[in-house]
Amino acid sequence: MERVQILLDPEQKRILNKIAKQEKRNFSELVRKMLDEQIANHQKSVLAAAAQALLIDYTKDEDLLAFTVLDGEDFHA
Repeated sequence: MERVQILLDPEQKRILNKIAKQEKRNFSELVRKMLDEQIANHQKSVLAAAAQALLIDYTKDEDLLAFTVLDGEDFHA
């Protein structure tokens, strides 16, 4: 882990301390958990935007649709 410094408003720090106490976590652990959640949410939204941008291709492009007739069939190698 790396040490970083951030500046919080007093109200932010008060609320985070309260949440940490309620969840029986230390302050740093809580902040790391919240950051992990926000990073995961951001990554999901980036992937969703990319999928949305490609959706038209996957619904209209004949080359991409060529094997959809096989959807649902069992694969035996």
